[in-house]
Order: sequence, then C-alpha cells, then structure tokens
Amino acid sequence: MSPAVSPSGSLVDEARAWLVQDPDPDTRAELAGLIERDDLDALRERFGARLEFGTAGLRGELGAGPNRMNRVTVMRAAAGLAAVLGPGRHVVIGYDARHKSDVFARDTAAVLTGAGVHATLLPRPLPTPVLAFAVRHLGADAGVTVTASHNPPRDNGYKVYWGDGSQIVPPVDAGISAAIDAVGRVDELPLGGPGTLTELGEDIVDDYIEAVTALPLGDARELRVAYTPLHGVGAATLTGAFLAAGFESPMAVEEQRNPDPDFPTVAFPNPEEPGAMDLAAALAGKIGADLVLANDPDADRCAVGVPLPGGGVRMLTGDEVGGLLAEHVITHTTGDRMVATTIVSSTLLAKIARAHGVRYGETLTGFKWIIKAGPGLVFGYEEAIGYSVGSDAGLPVWDKDGIGAALTVAGIAAAAKRDGRTLLDLLDDQARRYGLHATTQLSFRVADLSLITDAMSRLRAEPPAGLGGLEVTAADDLARGDGGLPPTDGLRYRLADDARVVVRPSGTEPKLKCYLEVVVPVTTTPGEARADAARRLEAVKSDLAARLGLG
Repeated sequence: MSPAVSPSGSLVDEARAWLVQDPDPDTRAELAGLIERDDLDALRERFGARLEFGTAGLRGELGAGPNRMNRVTVMRAAAGLAAVLGPGRHVVIGYDARHKSDVFARDTAAVLTGAGVHATLLPRPLPTPVLAFAVRHLGADAGVTVTASHNPPRDNGYKVYWGDGSQIVPPVDAGISAAIDAVGRVDELPLGGPGTLTELGEDIVDDYIEAVTALPLGDARELRVAYTPLHGVGAATLTGAFLAAGFESPMAVEEQRNPDPDFPTVAFPNPEEPGAMDLAAALAGKIGADLVLANDPDADRCAVGVPLPGGGVRMLTGDEVGGLLAEHVITHTTGDRMVATTIVSSTLLAKIARAHGVRYGETLTGFKWIIKAGPGLVFGYEEAIGYSVGSDAGLPVWDKDGIGAALTVAGIAAAAKRDGRTLLDLLDDQARRYGLHATTQLSFRVADLSLITDAMSRLRAEPPAGLGGLEVTAADDLARGDGGLPPTDGLRYRLADDARVVVRPSGTEPKLKCYLEVVVPVTTTPGEARADAARRLEAVKSDLAARLGLG
C-alpha cells in the first residue's frame, strides 16, 4: 500500500469527493457517517493508503475509500484493464458468492463494455478454475474473477487472468496498475447499456466438467467421500464432476454445503486452519467414508484427509498430496513431459521426476509462475494445497484447480481401496522409494514490518553455519537471483542429509514465513522414519526461531 498522509481538511475533502462518485448506497452511507462524525482515524484508514494492484490483482476489506474493496475501486480497476486491452478485445468475468461479488462483476462488465470491450459473464457464482478454463476455452483476451479465496468474510478481491488462462505476471500487472492511476472519476466513465453484455449459460460448466473428467482418473470408482465446500461455491460443480466421472456423489457437510458469505461455522474459511475440517471429519466417521475432501471457498484449492481405523482423520500436507498426484500423472501420461513446483515446496517432486525420466521445473512461489515453468507441463503444485493436474492433452486449467485435483485424488484412493489399501499406504511406498520427506512451516506475524526487514538483514549479515545439528552446506540469497530464478526477497539454506530451509517475507500478509524440510531414509519402518523426521524438524525449527528473534 502507498502512504498518502493528508491534513485533516484535505482528508475530509478527499472523502467528500469520493462520496460524490460512489454509486453504492451502502458505502455512501458508511462514508457520510464518518464525515458527519468527523472520525478522522477511520478516514485515515480508508484514505491514507490505497489498495495496490499487483500480480494477484486486488484484495482487501470491504468498505468505502481507496484502501477498501468497493464499487469505485472495482470500476477503476476495470477501466485500467480496458485501457490496456483496447476496444474490440474479449474479457470473461466470473465471481464467487462473497458479499458484493455479483455487483462487482456486473460493474466490471459495464465499464468494459462502455470502453468497447466485449464482456462475457459466467452464469452464476462458480469456482475460480471454471473462469480460468473459460478464458482459454472461449479464446478470450483476458479474464476477471471477483473472489477473496479463503480470506475472512469481510474481504473481497479482484483477480485478473491473461489470454493463456493464467494469472497475470510482470510487466502486465504494472501496466494495468499505471492505467488505473490514470482513471478519473468513475461517475464520468462511459458504461455499457442493456444488451451489451453476453451472459453464458450452463454449457460452460458442462464444458469444464467434460475437460476435468478426461483427466487420468484410472478405472476404479468404488469410494465413499465426505466433502465440504466450506460455505463456498464448490459443491455443485464438484458433485457434477464426480457423477459425470462415474463416482458416487460425495456426502457434503450439510451445515457448510450452501454458499454463505459469512462463513458461520468456521473461524477462518481455510481448510488448513485449525478446526475448519472438524465437521467434515465428524461426517466421515458417521458415514464410514474412505476419503475426506475439502475445497476452499472459491474451490481452487483442495484439502485431503484419510479416515483412521480407530477414529479421526489424518489430514495430508500439500506436499504429500503433491507427491501422490505427481507420480500418478507421470505414470498415466507419455512423451516429453514436465512437472513443476515452487522453491518452498518439498524436494520430493524433483526425485520423482528424475526417477521417471521427466523434466522438473522449480519456480518462485505462486501458480502464475508454476504454469510458466516450461513446455509439456502435465502437473504443477504448491505446498499451500494448490494443484493443476493434466493429461497427454495438457492442463485443462492453467491455474490451481481444486475440482480436478479432488477428482484425481478420488481416482487414486479408489484404486488403493480396490487393493485393500489407503493413501497412507501409498505415502509409505513413496517414503521407501525416495526417503521420508517431512515438511513444516514456521511463521511470525508482526505489527511492525521493520522487524521482518531487520530479521532478514541479520540472517544475511550472519548466516547460520548449522541448524538443528545439521550443517549448512550452501546458502542462496534469492534477492540476488541465486539459483537461476528472478530476484525475490528470500534466503534458502541447504543442510546436511538433504534438509532445507527457505525464509521469506509473505507477499500478502505482515508475516515472515519459513519452510522447513528434512529427509530421512526408511531403514526400518515408515512410522519410525516419521518420528525421527519430526524430531529433526523440531530441532531445526527451534534453532531458526532463536536466530530470527521474532518469537
């Protein structure tokens, strides 16, 4: 965000100018009340900075002013996109079920069509991967989806895709941001009238389901699944895909089945958060499920759990699911292929690729980079439970796709069940083949961002010689472009015994994030290797936390 400190008089004047152009009665009432009460602190929060348009587009809290998500902010973004594209181009627009998402989508369409851009709107709130699919499927020049993914209920966002169906990357984002800065008052923008917008029917959902059911799912179908969309938009599309592929309909958590922008049953609508999967786990026990699946609210991510014989559910990490999906895709595809992941994900994928003779790509964090890893990409994943699964025909979605991933995991689990096994047995098989790769995170949320800057500076000035009793054998400063990647603020330490640590500031939150991995050979049992790995991870984590000094 860009600071823009204003004297109180100019601050109120700026708020009044915003009020005049705001078409939303809700945010007008909010802002008028703040002005009437002379609430300068609240006005500074809304006008002392602005949401910056970056490679993830826009994301922030709903409310009035340039530092909030609202109709003015969205219309400015649409006008900037229209200016970059130019008249005659085609944009597909999707949206989720969050507060104001449908309104923001239609505002986007009105601004685009008013600028001479052809706008096509998806028929209803739908998963983000449907939008990403539609951009390429319809041959559009760009796409927009209104979503804040798994953010809190008070947030919304605006994500832009380019004509290849992937998220925008530099310098496109900078060009759109500059064009947004040049936009004047939104009440003076030309808007498209009735008949200028193309609204799609359910055919686009059918086409997406046809594409993901053509993935390498195997031929086993007997499987009972407990599922939650976490109050998001995934349930109908996922259920349709499962039925089209020949699976039994997943049993959805009733309290979380339907879209609800307030996410009333979870503290945070993210399947990785503590407690978010409790209702799904309870349902799994009740119905005797073989597998537990969850999507985040816009269904671009997929969480996977395995019910245990004695009760409870063992949730798999993103790296564990990534390894299972990767080996499945590789063994069900042919030709010159590539698999890819990010610098913070497990090193297991590189070993799987080498063992199977396929190319391996490693990128910066974010699916926008994974998708661009190289030609022949048939699988990509990031440790934050995001996956894109492909076939010999390539990737149906050039972004993370929680529906396609869920289908493929179900196919793997059904084949294992037919053999009297579970995904946990398959993980043990991989541990025996490649070593037990155990990963975890250490993160620090701060109120003062300078604490993160200082911690990174300390590590650069005095790099550790060892962590957790393991010698540091190599240190990469990612800000210098070490490792052949574009420069990014981060440090990577390679430790003895194939262990690894990556430290980087979050790009979206006031957090310092650390990604830890240890590798333990399975010399006795996978269970004993996991216990050994847990001890090693804890030792590395303890040493690293002490060095960072942020705890």
